[in-house]
Amino acid sequence: MGMGRKTMIRTALLAITITIVFGIISAQAQNLPNIVIVLADDMGFGDIQTYNEASKIPTPNLNKLAIQGMSFTDAHSPSAVCTPTRYGLLTGRYAWRTSLKSGVLWGYSPGLISKDRTTLASLLKEKGYSTAAVGKWHLGLGTQPETNYDAPFDHSPVDLGFDYFYGIPASLDMDPYVYVENDHVDVALNGKTIDASEMRREGGGGFWREGLIADGFDHGEVLAKLTDKAVEYISDQAEDKEKPFFLYFPLTAPHTPWMPADEFRGKSKAGYYGDFATQVDWTMGQISKTLSDAGIADNTLVIFTSDNGAHWLQSDIDLYHHLANDNWRGQKADIHEGGHRVPFIVKWPGKVVENSKSDHLMTLTDLMASFAALNGRKLKDNEGEDSYNILPVMLGEEITGLARMDAIHHSFDGKFAIRAGEWKLIEKRGSGGFTEPVSYDPKVGEPGGQLYNLKADPAEKNNVYLDRPDVVEKLTALLNQYRDSGRSR
Repeated sequence: MGMGRKTMIRTALLAITITIVFGIISAQAQNLPNIVIVLADDMGFGDIQTYNEASKIPTPNLNKLAIQGMSFTDAHSPSAVCTPTRYGLLTGRYAWRTSLKSGVLWGYSPGLISKDRTTLASLLKEKGYSTAAVGKWHLGLGTQPETNYDAPFDHSPVDLGFDYFYGIPASLDMDPYVYVENDHVDVALNGKTIDASEMRREGGGGFWREGLIADGFDHGEVLAKLTDKAVEYISDQAEDKEKPFFLYFPLTAPHTPWMPADEFRGKSKAGYYGDFATQVDWTMGQISKTLSDAGIADNTLVIFTSDNGAHWLQSDIDLYHHLANDNWRGQKADIHEGGHRVPFIVKWPGKVVENSKSDHLMTLTDLMASFAALNGRKLKDNEGEDSYNILPVMLGEEITGLARMDAIHHSFDGKFAIRAGEWKLIEKRGSGGFTEPVSYDPKVGEPGGQLYNLKADPAEKNNVYLDRPDVVEKLTALLNQYRDSGRSR
C-alpha cells in the first residue's frame, strides 16, 4: 500500500508538472503572432494607390492595409526577377551565391534550396509554428536534372520546413500546368498539351508557353483557387488558437498571362494587367477578412510585398498613362530601381504604428533575421548570411544591434549593383534586364559603369561615374568584399 501511495503521489506530481509545462508553452505560443506573407508576382511600386495617388488601378484593400500598418518606401527585392527573390526571401541569403548566377528556374528544374539550409518555415517550425505555403513555388521540386512529375517529388516545400503546400510549380506561363499538393501532383499529367497561341477564354493578355497541362487546369481560375486554399488554411488554423501559424502565400499575379476573372474585367484603367492587379487587391482583401472573421487579426503579423517590379513597357505607359513602377527608372528584370524597388506593407495591430511610413533601407532577405529576433532565436553563421533584423523599424523602436546600411541588387542577366546611403553603383552599362540597351561595352572615354546619387537623382538620369571616382572605388571594394566573403551581414 505504501509503494502504491508513493506511486500515486509521483504520478499526480508528474501530471501537475506536465500541465504546468504545457500551460507555459501554450501561453508562450499565444504571445507569438501568426505570420502571413502575401507575395505578389510582378506588381509594381506604382500600382498601389497608397504609393502612387495617380495609379489607374483601384486598390482599396491594400490602401486599408497601409492605413492599418506601416509602408516602407525604400524596400527592395533581392533580385529583379522571381526565382532568386523567392530564394532570398525564404533563406535570408542572396541567390547568386548558389548555382543560379542569372535568370530563373523553369517548371522542370531541380530544387535550388538545399535541404540542410534554414528557411523561414524551418526556423518558425522550431518555435512551434504550423507552416504552409500556398501559391507559386518556382524553386524546383526534384533532385534530378529534370523533374519527374509521374512520381513523388524528393525536393518539395515539405522537405524545406513546410508542413503543407498547395500550388503550381513555377510561373503561370511556364509548363507543366498542374497543381501540386505536398510532394505529388493533384491531378496526373496524361500527355495532354496546350498550345502557346490557344485562345484565352474570352480575352486576356500576355502569353504562356506550350507544354503539358492537367485536366481541369484553367489559367484564368488559378488565382481564385489558390486564394480559396489560403483562406481555408487560415480558417483551419484559427480553430487551434494555442498554436501560431505561418502562411507563405506567393501569388501568381499580376504576372503574365494577364487573366483576370470575369468580375474584374474593366475594373481598372490599365488594361488586362490593371484588372489582374485589381484581383490581387481583392485577394488581399479576402485574407484580411478571413483573419478578422476568425478573430485572430489582432495577433497576426501581415506582410504584403512583391517579388520584383512590374513588367511594364514604355508602350504600356503611353497607352494607359499608368506608371506601374511609379517614376523609378526601368522595369522588371532591370538593375535600375524600377526592377527591384517594391511595395512593402506590414500590419501588426498594437505593435506596428498605424498609418506610418518608413524610409529605412531594407530587402526581402531581412525577413529571416527579423523573424528570428521575433522568436528570440540567434542566427548561426551559416544562416541568413544577407539578412538584417528590421523588427525594431517595424515596431518603431531604437535599433540597438546591426542596422542595414547597404544592399546588393541583381538583374536578370546577372548584373550587380550596390546601394550605400544615397549612392548606387552599377558595375556595368545597360539595364541588365528587359529594357534596351541590356548591356554594351562603353566607347573610349565613356564611363565603364553607372553611379547615381539617388537623393539628388532618384530617376537615375545623371551618371556621375567619371565625376566621383572616390565613391566608385569605395563601393566597388565593398561589393567585392560582400561577394568574396560569402556574407553581407
